[in-house]
Amino acid sequence: MENDEQTPLAIVSPAERVRVLVEALPHVQKFAGKTMVIKYGGAAMADPNMPSTVLRDIVFLSSLGIKPVVVHGGGPEINYWLDRLDIPTKFVGGLRVTDSSTMDVVEMVLTGRVNKQLVQLINQAGGNAVGICGRDGLTLTARPYVSTSAQPDIGFVGDIARVNPALLLSLIQGSYIPVLSTVASDESGQAYNINADTAAGEIAAALEAEKLILLTDTPGLLKDRNDPKSLVEHLDLKTARELIASGVVSGGMIPKLQCCIRAIAQGVRAAHILDGRLLHSLLLEICTDTGIGTMIVSSH
Repeated sequence: MENDEQTPLAIVSPAERVRVLVEALPHVQKFAGKTMVIKYGGAAMADPNMPSTVLRDIVFLSSLGIKPVVVHGGGPEINYWLDRLDIPTKFVGGLRVTDSSTMDVVEMVLTGRVNKQLVQLINQAGGNAVGICGRDGLTLTARPYVSTSAQPDIGFVGDIARVNPALLLSLIQGSYIPVLSTVASDESGQAYNINADTAAGEIAAALEAEKLILLTDTPGLLKDRNDPKSLVEHLDLKTARELIASGVVSGGMIPKLQCCIRAIAQGVRAAHILDGRLLHSLLLEICTDTGIGTMIVSSH
C-alpha cells in the first residue's frame, strides 16, 4: 500500500505540489479549530487496506488544527464473529435482530476489537486517539428503537434518548482524537446497539460541529443508484426532504440522508456523504476547491 500511494507523488513536479498546498490553504484556515464528526462504517471499511489510509488522513486533519471525532460501526466484523460462534444473523428492515447473545458479541467486537484497532492505527500514524463507547461517561443514553411500521421485535436495537458531550469535549480540549463505538445503555443499564449514522448525527449536533461526514460505499447521493453521473452534489434541507418523499432516495440511503437532515436542523453547518473507498476522500472534500460527494446544507 505504501508503494502504491508513493508512486504518483514521485512523478508530481515540485511546482504542482506547491500549487496543491496553496489551494488547500484557505480551507485549512477556514476549518482550523472546528470540530468535524466523521462516521466510518462497515461498508467503507470492507477493503482491509483502507482503514490505515483513512485514519492517516484524519491524523493529517488533526495536525492542521481541525478537531476530528470518529464514530464507527463494524458490521462485517460482527458478522464474522457471529458466524464463528454459530449465532444466526437476521435482519429486519435493514436492522440487525439483536437478542442477548448477539448483543454480547456486538459489544465485544465494537468496543473491543474494532475500536482498539482504529485507535492503534491512529496512534501509529502519529495521532493521539482515545477509544470510548457510548456507555463511557454516559455519553449516549439509549432507548428501544421504535419502528414507524409494524415489524417483529428486533431485540436490543436502540435509538438515542440523550447525548452528554462532556467526555468528548474534555478529550477534544486535551488534543485527543475520540474514537467512539456506538454501544449505549438505557436508564436501567441495559446495553443497546445504536446505528452508527444516527449516533454520528446526534453527536455532531451535541458538539455543534462544523461538519458531519458519513463515509460510505457509494459516490454520494445518486438519483439513479446505477448511474454515478446522477450524483447530487449540493442540496438543501427542503430538497433533501422532497427527494425522500418522492421516492427518488430509497433503501439504505434514506436513513443516511435523514440523519444528515436532523443534524443540519439542529445546527450542524454542513453534512457530507462521501465514498470512503476512494483514496483520500476526506482530504479531497475538505481541502480542495471542488470537493467530492454530496453536501447538504440548511439553505442555498
